[in-house]
Amino acid sequence: MALEITDSNFEQLVLKSDKPVLVDFWAEWCGPCRMVGPVVEELAKDYDGKALVGKVNVDNNSEISAKYSIRNIPTLLVFKNGEVVDKHVGVAAKNVLAGKLDAHL
Repeated sequence: MALEITDSNFEQLVLKSDKPVLVDFWAEWCGPCRMVGPVVEELAKDYDGKALVGKVNVDNNSEISAKYSIRNIPTLLVFKNGEVVDKHVGVAAKNVLAGKLDAHL
């Protein structure tokens, strides 16, 4: 299951992670977010132990959303060593997102 990432645990879970981290910025009212949500959950299972996969609800975590200039959702960011190394805005197929994670394993 994808981790719930919040303003309060973002630094510990994402910035200090020793593994690549895929973060899905989403909201409950967002139709495309609901389309990509199951893909993110599958990736969380597939990459268990190799990478972290988490979700940030933009309505509840405005600090992180503002820091990373999230203007459209879903936005998926890949972090490695505390830095954004890849980005995808909008709905994406599982293989596209998996490829982004694979590039940083």
